[in-house]
Amino acid sequence: MIWLLVAVLLGALVGVPSSAPAAESAVVIPAPVVNDVKAAGPVQTAVLAGGCFWGVQGVYEHVRGVRQVLSGYAGGDRATATYEAVSAGRTRHAESVQIRFDPKEISYGEILQIFFSVVDDSTQIDYQGPDSGPQYRSNIFYASGSQRKIAEAYIAQLGQAKVFGRDIVTRVDPLKAFYPAEEYHQDFLQLNPGHPYIVINDLPKIDSLRKVFPAYYREPPITVKGN
Repeated sequence: MIWLLVAVLLGALVGVPSSAPAAESAVVIPAPVVNDVKAAGPVQTAVLAGGCFWGVQGVYEHVRGVRQVLSGYAGGDRATATYEAVSAGRTRHAESVQIRFDPKEISYGEILQIFFSVVDDSTQIDYQGPDSGPQYRSNIFYASGSQRKIAEAYIAQLGQAKVFGRDIVTRVDPLKAFYPAEEYHQDFLQLNPGHPYIVINDLPKIDSLRKVFPAYYREPPITVKGN
């Protein structure tokens, strides 16, 4: 998080700075036309990148039907799957989250609806909010042909409806591997709710989830260990 050190210093001196960049407002969007049918079955996995993984993980930990969310890295090699390396922006990795969910309670398409509405600004290339660089890109990593079909169809649907007023630039790439991030990044939002970066950029997303998707909002959230 490039803006992190500035936020810490300003927050320590004057509290949350009023002039700092704020989280994007949620966009109410239609449900995906192409989607899986909810049905009992094995836990499924979605991997998404939408900026700093602190907030993305925090949002999905509040979503009903989600069983676990891990912060991590996707798009690059195992050797460079570290925060220090990824932060340099030259590893092909994106800060990502791995979402394990119950397909009887929530569908892959609904996971994406929350992503496009609350989590991610899909019109921004290689940045989200205050964070810039390819490691903060908007990216869906599909693990199956079905996930690819749903993701591409939904992007086309939202683009044709012009719901964002600008072109959607979210990448849709095959998932080659997901590498969990360092332990201190896991559940960061829950463990640091007063952190200036979290207050400004991520807590508004949690509030948007509660308002826009009340049927999916859960309280308390799950944790990495499932507690």
